[in-house]
Amino acid sequence: MSLKRRDLMLGALGGGVLAAGGVHAAEAWPTKPLRIVVPYPPGGSSDIIARSISQPLSEALGQPVIVENKPGANGNLGADFVAKSKPDGYTLLLCDVGALAISPSVYTRLPFDPSKDLRGVTMLAYSPHLLVVHPSVQANNLKELIALSKKSDINFAVTATGSAPHLAGVALERASGARWQYVPYKGGVQAVQDTVAGQTQILMNGMLATLPHVQSGKLKVLGVSKSTRMPLIGDVPTIAEQGVAGFESGTWQGVRVAKGTPDAIVQRLNKELITVIRAADIRSRLAGQGAEVVTMVPAEEEQFFGKERTRWAKVVADAGIKLD
Repeated sequence: MSLKRRDLMLGALGGGVLAAGGVHAAEAWPTKPLRIVVPYPPGGSSDIIARSISQPLSEALGQPVIVENKPGANGNLGADFVAKSKPDGYTLLLCDVGALAISPSVYTRLPFDPSKDLRGVTMLAYSPHLLVVHPSVQANNLKELIALSKKSDINFAVTATGSAPHLAGVALERASGARWQYVPYKGGVQAVQDTVAGQTQILMNGMLATLPHVQSGKLKVLGVSKSTRMPLIGDVPTIAEQGVAGFESGTWQGVRVAKGTPDAIVQRLNKELITVIRAADIRSRLAGQGAEVVTMVPAEEEQFFGKERTRWAKVVADAGIKLD
């Protein structure tokens, strides 16, 4: 046998052993604790969902599942951490997938590429944005709010510059002719708190994190950014019903992992996450807070991500929003 032929045979054999090892490693997964990275402060929509699923996911996988908040840079700090993590399925990113799709259009420089450095696992839930104001604001519907905004200064609390709620506010302002001043925050929790305190007057934010303040009477809801009304907030009309045809936005929580994570592990995560989020108790609890369980296979999540990226890129370009 020639030396060249022997080397080729040994190379093929070695490749087969490595491939088999990769399969066996995926079959044995997980063998150690997992962590769910939430790239926002505690108390927001993503954090609520992460803590709702961590224990049942732990039971399903037979390993501890730890929730770790890594806020900063509008969610990009935590997302970058996951993107640069070892692609072994032990570090998950749970975030607003729509906001993640917006980042490439808003930031002139990102330390990672959300499309190239992360891969989708599944969507988990959707909650529409609520258009809310401080109770002192003399407006009870969108038409009155628009009229008021043209007569006096109204401060619009931005959960983070370039975030999905921010761009929803920009889109609504441009489509309706309203005028408001944007006040940026480093997260939804602080933006909500300052609107509750009356330091800002108006806010758009995910229903999951905002509804409790509406129910307690600390915030007044004027519209919902969904195609249909929601019984949870009574007879509040949609924004589309109030003259902004086709207007719809919201917060989409989903899970992504580092690119290069083996398909077998991604499929296992997809299966277990969908089973957990669809459990009757979790589904009921989220529904009571205004979130709808929405799941996808990895390919569907990737397709959704691409559509969101294209959709919001136009809003960003039209508004001229850019961050370093």
